[in-house]
Formats: sequence, C-alpha cells, structure tokens
Amino acid sequence: MLVLWIVLALVVATLVVGLVVAVPRRTRARRAAGAPGAPAATVEKPRAAPPPASAAPAPVTAPPAAEAAPEAEAPEAEAAPEAPAPELRERMGKTRGLISGYVRSLRSRSSVDEEAWDDLEEALLRADVGVVTTTALLADLRTRVREGELRGADAVVAALREDLRRSLDTAEGTGLSLAEGGTTVWLFVGVNGVGKTTTIGKVARRETAAGRSVLLAAGDTFRAAAAEQLEQWAQRTGVEIVRGSEGGDPSAVVFDAVQRADARGNDLVLADTAGRLHTKVNLVEELKKIRRVADRPPGQVTEVLLVLDATTGQNGLTQARQFLDAVGVTGVVLTKLDGSAKGGIVIAIQRELGLPVKLVGLGEGPDDLVPFDADEFVDALFE
Repeated sequence: MLVLWIVLALVVATLVVGLVVAVPRRTRARRAAGAPGAPAATVEKPRAAPPPASAAPAPVTAPPAAEAAPEAEAPEAEAAPEAPAPELRERMGKTRGLISGYVRSLRSRSSVDEEAWDDLEEALLRADVGVVTTTALLADLRTRVREGELRGADAVVAALREDLRRSLDTAEGTGLSLAEGGTTVWLFVGVNGVGKTTTIGKVARRETAAGRSVLLAAGDTFRAAAAEQLEQWAQRTGVEIVRGSEGGDPSAVVFDAVQRADARGNDLVLADTAGRLHTKVNLVEELKKIRRVADRPPGQVTEVLLVLDATTGQNGLTQARQFLDAVGVTGVVLTKLDGSAKGGIVIAIQRELGLPVKLVGLGEGPDDLVPFDADEFVDALFE
C-alpha cells in the first residue's frame, strides 16, 4: 500500500512539473505569433518614431512654405504706400454713385439721343457741378457730336472726362507758394463752421513734418473758442502760437506773429482770421487790413486760402466770389469731401472763378488733408 502511494505521488509530481514547463512555452509561442489572447501589459511597444518637422524648434526648422509666402510679399506691399487716389475714390462714394450710374446708362444706349443728354445733364447737376458749368460742358460736347468729331456714347464719356480734367488744371497749379526771402505768411479765410481752424492745424502738421518751422497766429479774436482750439493744435503739433485779447484787433495779432517769426527764425506763419457774416462790409474791411499788415516786411503773403465746406454745395461758390473780391484768394481748401459731400463743386469753383483747389480734407483725422490732384479726382468721379 505504501508503495502504491509513493508511485502515485511521483506521477502527480511529474504531471505538475510538465505543466509548469509547458505553459510558458505556449505563452511565448503566442507572443511570437501575435496571438490576440496575449495580455495587453506584455505587448512590446513600437520604437518611437522621430518627431514631425512641425514639432522641431522654430529656430532650427524653416517655416512651412504656406507661412513663408506672405513674408516674401511684405516688402513689395510696403514699398508702395497707399496713395491719395484710393482714399479719394473711397470717400467720394456719393458723387461717384450719382455720375457713374448715369454714365453706365448712357453707355448702354445705341445712340446719344436727347434723353441721353438730359440724363447726363441731371447727373452733373445732382453732383453739384452747377448750372453754368454743366451748360458749358454739354454745349461743347453737343457741338462735337453734331460735327461728327465724337461718335457713340463711349466717345462722349471719354471727352467729358478730358474736359473735366482740363477744367481742373490751372496755370497757377496746386502747390503752396513760399517766399524767396523774409517770412512767408499764409492767411486762412472762410465763414465760421467750415473747418478753418482745424485746417490750419492740419497744415501746421504737414509743414512741420516737411521740416519747416511754423508759427500760428490766432487772428480770429471775436470767436472765443477759436484761439483755444488753435492753441490745442499748436500743442499737438509742437509749434508756437501768438494770441491776443478776446475782441482785440486781429491785424495786431498777425503783425506781432510776423515780427516774432522774423526774430526767432520761423519759416512760416499760418494766420487764422474771423469768419462771421462774410457779407458784412466791416469784416471785409478787416480782412483787407490784415492782408496789408501781414504783407509788410519782413512778412510776405504768398497764399490766401479760402476754406470751404464741400457739403454746402453752390453756397460755397457764393462765398468764394465774395472772399475773392475782398482779399484776393489764391486757392481753395475744400473740407469734408467725404461720403456726404457732392464733389462737383470743385469743378464749378475752378471753371467759373479760376481758383485752384489746392488741398482737400477727407476726414477728421490729423492726416486727412491731402494735395488736390485733378486726375485722381476725375477718376474718382467715374470709377
């Protein structure tokens, strides 16, 4: 019996040892074959792949081609600064809309009939070109069509554009004149509310940026806020200002400014003047006196700039005539020539009065004052 138990114990021991050895072998076999029953924790992880190019440090890896393209184009964009032309086209949307709509209608016609002439006349009048100027422009075009010089709507439109350009070109040009010797004086005239004082501040900014030494003269002594407003512009542009007492003699203020400019070596005096009731005789005489005083040595008046509000339309033309007779205006600064203005008044001023528009204000910003360009203006009307 004892022998039997010993034999059974040896058999059991042999079986247990065989199982212990066989199980690891089967497990290794399944691992080598990739059997799905292999425990997850024992699966060998793949070797880590090298990081993609985008994960590399920026100083080492070059930026992707898509990001490099804008950088390559940037110098070209900066090399061509924004010109006044696109700005002018944008701000003159109202006038351009009035004229371009009629022009498109005219070009769609098979012939330039009487109705086409009526539409063109209405477009010019609605744009504030004025009756006198509109009549003269269309009369010339009608004659050229009748004589066979112009054939078809496109030829009429092209001729109109050229006529407008010629109307805006004056012998004096649009540049601002400086005295060859002594102190240059620019007088600014215009009725209250047209932006005269603000225009002086913007001109001071432009001339200072051009390297000239500027002195402001607060010659509007009758409007309490005028001197304070001009003084704010003086502080903003870093220039000096000469003020007088409220209600004092404006010509005395301008005289003191010219003397101080001569003593301190200033190149340019920008003089504000009163703008109340331009039809009154006493104001006209006052402006004449300021002009005489400012023109005495060492001062020399080279510009008398009439500031007009473009939104006033034909009323601005009336103002221009009266100031022209009073003080010999040399040019016009047209303010507020933005989306609310009808820019055709520019054509009327230069064609009927022979006054060049020298500067145009396109907004409220300190740099929204640009030299007038006839070609850009006509393009802004039609394009």
